[in-house]
Amino acid sequence: MILLRILSRLPLAVLYVLSDIMFLLAYYVIGYRKKLVNKNLKNSFPEKSLAERKKIAKSFYRNLCDYAVETLKLVTISPTVLQKRMYYTNPEVVLKYRDQGQSMVLLSSHQFNWEWLLASGMLSLNMPIDFVYQPINNSLVDSFMQTCRTRFGGKAIKRNDVARELIKRKSIQRGIAIVADQYPGYESDKKYSTVFLNQQTVFFYGSQQMANLTQYPVLYGSVKRLRRGYYSCTLVPIAEPPYHKDSETVIENYVRTVEQVIREHPDGWLWSHNRWKKRHLQEKNNNPIRPASTQYLPG
Repeated sequence: MILLRILSRLPLAVLYVLSDIMFLLAYYVIGYRKKLVNKNLKNSFPEKSLAERKKIAKSFYRNLCDYAVETLKLVTISPTVLQKRMYYTNPEVVLKYRDQGQSMVLLSSHQFNWEWLLASGMLSLNMPIDFVYQPINNSLVDSFMQTCRTRFGGKAIKRNDVARELIKRKSIQRGIAIVADQYPGYESDKKYSTVFLNQQTVFFYGSQQMANLTQYPVLYGSVKRLRRGYYSCTLVPIAEPPYHKDSETVIENYVRTVEQVIREHPDGWLWSHNRWKKRHLQEKNNNPIRPASTQYLPG
């Protein structure tokens, strides 16, 4: 941990040199999860040529290594620099709700750099941010990640504690942030199944359950890489209450929005995640695609 803090004090320009070295090792020498990345890209984009998919994969590995050093930098980066490098294009979307005293659910996805997005939210939106997370098995890594995410005042909530914390903090106006596109790890969890990136895919149902329970408006933070070390976030309305008990509007609109963002910027998503493991779970209770209303999709 001490070594990570020391490395974090290096200028980003120096850290990006480290990222370049990591890329050479990960892509050319070690081949970090290369078979999985190539399989995911092939299944997601069967219409693309092998050369196109290789280009996406190579760019993805560069972005992944940049993500690693940028996340490391969160330990010491100044608020001013972080806000400059993670620029919100339309904060007024959130400010409208904030000025009405309204809390909201803030969804995002594993689009680089989601850690900067989580850390910068409280600074740029000027409101408390609670973020839901799944603890990492390695306690040292988990502690480091929570240090990065809470440094500017965010509150970490374990996914198993969400219901209790929602009740406990009901009177506090805030944003509740969830990165909700990863594989739902527990077989006992309620899941939502639909076709996503050309494959039957299951999603956490938690974002829909949270919206149904709180009756909060739901926004999606769409991150776009502008150039190395600089990103923009556009806040996209996903759904507005009231939500009915059996409503699936939130999760379906979320899935379609994430899919569109990935198709527009395919090298920015986390392809090294084993998103489609355990195929028998992906294929249970298949739901037909119900395209989201275009008013909820980023233009």
